[in-house]
Amino acid sequence: MEERTTAAVLDVGCFSAHLVVVGRDPETLRRPLVSHKVRLRLDQALDPAGRIDAAGIDCVVEAVRGVQERLGDVRVSRFVPYATSCVRDAANAEEVVSAVARRTGVELRLLSGRQEARYSYLAARRWLGSAGPLGVLDIGGGTIELAQGDQVRPAFAGSLPLGARTLTRAGLDSLERVPGMRADLLRGITEAVPDEVLAAFADGPAIGCSKVFQQLAKLANARGSDPSRLRLTDVQACIPRLAALPPHRRARLPGISRHRARQSLAGAVVAEAVMTATNRDVVRICPWSSKEGLLLTLLESAR
Repeated sequence: MEERTTAAVLDVGCFSAHLVVVGRDPETLRRPLVSHKVRLRLDQALDPAGRIDAAGIDCVVEAVRGVQERLGDVRVSRFVPYATSCVRDAANAEEVVSAVARRTGVELRLLSGRQEARYSYLAARRWLGSAGPLGVLDIGGGTIELAQGDQVRPAFAGSLPLGARTLTRAGLDSLERVPGMRADLLRGITEAVPDEVLAAFADGPAIGCSKVFQQLAKLANARGSDPSRLRLTDVQACIPRLAALPPHRRARLPGISRHRARQSLAGAVVAEAVMTATNRDVVRICPWSSKEGLLLTLLESAR
């Protein structure tokens, strides 16, 4: 393995710290040499002021130590440990990064939302394997990322603080809150993204890059239709279904994981909003996102 290994990333997110190691051939992204997750629940470690509490910091430290042990003697030419919006947008983000660095020797990078959007676009472009116009929608816990272009690099990449966890904390937890939040979401997206960019999403395929899209596709297509695509009408049908259930019962539905069950309703409302704003009736589901886009960038820079 040592001779083939060239790049690794450690993605510290809300629900896990995920180590991925790949070889020189980009095809190893489909079959990583190492893929190791340590479970986190940072959504439960955020206080009302948006700070990650001491127990949450301890959990990040222990997760990073666990990943270090798994990495062991594997040699990589490039290694990027980073944290996504749950840490980046925390009120004490610098404190978290400093504590992890002091206690583990690993300094987490804080990728901006725009960087994540660019990496998701690169990943979707490579996964799709075709040229031409491409629109990418990526729904995270804290933010949503949108990217569009017709070249290898996106012409537009943006990020908005409208993720599933953010909206759940803002009160999107019942069907009664959906109409108002839906209107706010559409207004937030259309005011932040230029009209010409939204219009360009109508050209070429639209790709959904996130666990939110993947889980909604599994829920909507549980009866045997194509899980690689998600229709807007199916998303709209999922919203009252999710709203009617408490989180522990949502977790029993096809595709809805236990740790994401509470924010699954908000995720569906956000998915409806971004598909509506970009005028997409269908999105294709991509298993790759910003993590794979960063790995592709590291592989290219190592050549």
